[in-house]
Amino acid sequence: MTTKKTRAALFLSAASFAALGLAGAASADTLRLLTWGGYAPEDVVAMFEEETGHSVEVTLSNNEEMIAKLRATAGGGFDLAQPSQDRIAGPQEEFGIYKPMDLSMLDESQFIASMLEATKANTTVGGDIYGVPHVWGTSALVVNTAAAPMVKDYTDLCSPDVAGKVTYRLKRPTLIGFAYAMGLDPFAAYGDEAAYQEILDAVEAKLIECKAGVKTYWSGGDELLNLMRSGETVASMAWDTGGWKLNAENADITTVAPAAGALGWIDTFVLPAKGQADQAAYDWINFVMKPEVAAMITDAVGNFTASAGADELVNDELKARFQNTFPPEAVDNIKWYPPVPAGLEVLEGATLDRVQAAG
Repeated sequence: MTTKKTRAALFLSAASFAALGLAGAASADTLRLLTWGGYAPEDVVAMFEEETGHSVEVTLSNNEEMIAKLRATAGGGFDLAQPSQDRIAGPQEEFGIYKPMDLSMLDESQFIASMLEATKANTTVGGDIYGVPHVWGTSALVVNTAAAPMVKDYTDLCSPDVAGKVTYRLKRPTLIGFAYAMGLDPFAAYGDEAAYQEILDAVEAKLIECKAGVKTYWSGGDELLNLMRSGETVASMAWDTGGWKLNAENADITTVAPAAGALGWIDTFVLPAKGQADQAAYDWINFVMKPEVAAMITDAVGNFTASAGADELVNDELKARFQNTFPPEAVDNIKWYPPVPAGLEVLEGATLDRVQAAG
């Protein structure tokens, strides 16, 4: 038999539980998004809130800060985050800061298939998929096509026809790009340090051989743009958006997808381990991957998304530049950066140092 005191305690417990449930429901209506600048434009957020009834709190960040924030809270504080795909498997294995994606909650038909499959493969841990693609870009070639029409691949930067008029960075994308243009597969060797060192040795020899023809090794975007604008250089390895920016000024200069494949980065969607609004997170992903919404994001940030067909809807000038550089076969040929195993960047750094020091 229950007493008044027991019934009161039960009532309070039930009331407390109900209150917690209501609080949970209320918080679940708010999507706490940890993302990059430009990926959640105000007009897109307003459209999403109007269509779904969810509210959105946007926190701007970058890869290092995202991982640090999620590590500090063991995956709490946010409901959806956008690290690059090479920042998912390693942090998940080490810190457990994400939860697996339920792909049945997503409209996979809205994604470019090759990008979706690449991201799934690169974000799989223990058989579970932790990320899907959103915004992407590449390292490719920026070429003055009137002055250097023969430059079609990374190693063409070594051609005698452009000697003294090329520039690229002494950074890991140059090592990777040259390796692919030499018929090697550096990403396939990521799991074999000795095999990877052999590839680096071959690329090192090639870069030293090419060194006399390099005008300068650029280190900043403005430096690169000015070298190409002035005509001091006629071909370079650089980010795709740099070439498109130059194309707006000079129709002869544009971004060229290398024959061996551009090198692609992808910023993803992931679910933090302690997120409280999974439904709102999936609703946001499905919303921003609609082609018409994705095109708004591209217009805002300048980079394209993994939304199938969105490139047809961006402003006409950017659409023309993108489609000229990346017809479907060039998109499918992009080499997407996988997670970097521990130790490889040390090997790469030593290789780059030797190239820099070579006479």
